[in-house]
Amino acid sequence: MNTRAIFGDYIDIYDIAQAVEDGATVPIYYESRLVRIELDDDVREELDDELAGIVEGLSESEEHRLSQKYSRVEALVGAEPRLKRVADDLVRHFENRLEALDGKGMIVGMSRAICVALYDEIIRLRPDWHSDDDNEGVIKVVMTGSSSDPAGFQQHIGKRPKARRELLAKRMKDNADPLKLVIVRDMWLTGFDVPSMHTMYVDKPMRGHGLMQAIARVNRVFKGKPGGLVVDYIGLAQNLKAALGEYSAGDREQVGIDEAEAIRALQERYEIVRAMFNPEQASGFDYRPALVPGTSARLKLTIMAGALDHVLGQQQRESAQATSDEARKAAQKRFPDAVKALSVAFALASASDQAAALRDEVGFFEAVRAALVKQSRDDSDRKSPQERELAIRQLVSRAVVSTDIIDIMEAAGIGRPDISILSDGFLQEVREMPQRNLAIEALRKLLEGQIRSRSRSNLTEAEAFSTRLEQAVGRYHTNALTSAQILDELIRLAHEMAAARSRGEELGLTPEEVAFYDALARNDSARDAMGDPGLRVIAAALVKTIRENATVDWNVMAPTRARMRTAVKRLLRKYGYPPDMQDEAVQNILRQAEEFAPLWAGSGR
Repeated sequence: MNTRAIFGDYIDIYDIAQAVEDGATVPIYYESRLVRIELDDDVREELDDELAGIVEGLSESEEHRLSQKYSRVEALVGAEPRLKRVADDLVRHFENRLEALDGKGMIVGMSRAICVALYDEIIRLRPDWHSDDDNEGVIKVVMTGSSSDPAGFQQHIGKRPKARRELLAKRMKDNADPLKLVIVRDMWLTGFDVPSMHTMYVDKPMRGHGLMQAIARVNRVFKGKPGGLVVDYIGLAQNLKAALGEYSAGDREQVGIDEAEAIRALQERYEIVRAMFNPEQASGFDYRPALVPGTSARLKLTIMAGALDHVLGQQQRESAQATSDEARKAAQKRFPDAVKALSVAFALASASDQAAALRDEVGFFEAVRAALVKQSRDDSDRKSPQERELAIRQLVSRAVVSTDIIDIMEAAGIGRPDISILSDGFLQEVREMPQRNLAIEALRKLLEGQIRSRSRSNLTEAEAFSTRLEQAVGRYHTNALTSAQILDELIRLAHEMAAARSRGEELGLTPEEVAFYDALARNDSARDAMGDPGLRVIAAALVKTIRENATVDWNVMAPTRARMRTAVKRLLRKYGYPPDMQDEAVQNILRQAEEFAPLWAGSGR
């Protein structure tokens, strides 16, 4: 049926290329890994002899029918020696893909018998992937069938076939589930969406619209997924080209992209990042000893520290030469962005020999980037989604110390001290570090982490320290401060932050009262008008009033928030806080109260 002849021409076309451009889908790459099915003459003679033995005793018609069956392409595709080669190649290929890009894969077989036989070959190579329990296991066959099918099929059909397929579909769509790979013949090739599915292995002749629908299983958008990959074991190239003939020129550029394009992109982006280290030159940094097998973890960490120091020095020099804030930001992002682009290219070409040769170097570059972008946290288990993604990708497993992200403090070799008990000896150790750029960055991150922590107990004080830190780093990036001067400035700030913890004792206030005292004294004019004794009295009264009025979720419910605002205003008027400064003070007080809200909710009742 000609649809356009009946319904008229298209009103509008939203093609694959437009979907990729809009971010609705990802490009599909094509990789040919043909496993030949031609037979040598001597093998053919052996097969003929075996076939004669198999059909001996059968009637002429049964012998003819069986001979025809085993002469078809299906028999050649499903021949045991070939399936062993497919299974061996596929397992190694998929494991390499998972190292670079966590997600799922699908294998498309030519027949149910071939799907089962391929499953058996794969679990022979990876026995731990198998499980008799449909709730467990890394690989499953999804197919229809009945109790009359051969005994070897039954575990893949199940006693309740529909319920089994629904369970496996649920597991496949859960990226955290250990089920990573499914083998299908026709099931799930249309209308089954698993966004994390990034690789499809095709060992079945397909063509036209059916082929296009099938490979679209890997073009769904998922975090960290730069593209889908179709791996061809059967010879789809011509059929894919013919199927794409029905699509727009833009679509042909986004589907079936030759893997060689991904490899070229990987090589180009690798050269860009490598040039930033320039390991062969005296002015560069040679990170390559970290990649030598047998290198100790301590030496790897030392080299990591040197690499971080080198990158930070580059960023500082480029920032100093920049003539605008935008250019300075670009200088800070140049290395992380280049490595991110390299990692995307690596993920696309991860199963290629070229990617395998670069795996350790890419892992090292990714570890350096991760250390640079990682924010210091009081709770080391609270990782951002980006950090979790980097850890999962496991690019650093062979190159650095572990699969997790290297902490810049650990790389600096100075641990993670408590800012409240910073000793002169520790700060002197930081001052004397040979990697000066790394020492500055490590101390800056340490201070940033402590400022974030302090904001929960004293927002005003934290914001004041944060402003001073930003100003100091800004002057350093514009070359207004030398590396020695910025270190002195950061160390002085660290001492002041440590000393600030004892202010409550000097003022005769609790830590909560100090927080509200600072909120009230934020306005210099108010402090001059009220004096320290007056502000201390108001601060103590505020703690009592806010505790008494703090109900559950008061800070998110408009009526209770309004009542809290009224109570604060009434108290300020009672103690004679300057009327023209009350609005600003109320805002500062409520902001601080919100930080205490989780602890104080309902405490006064």
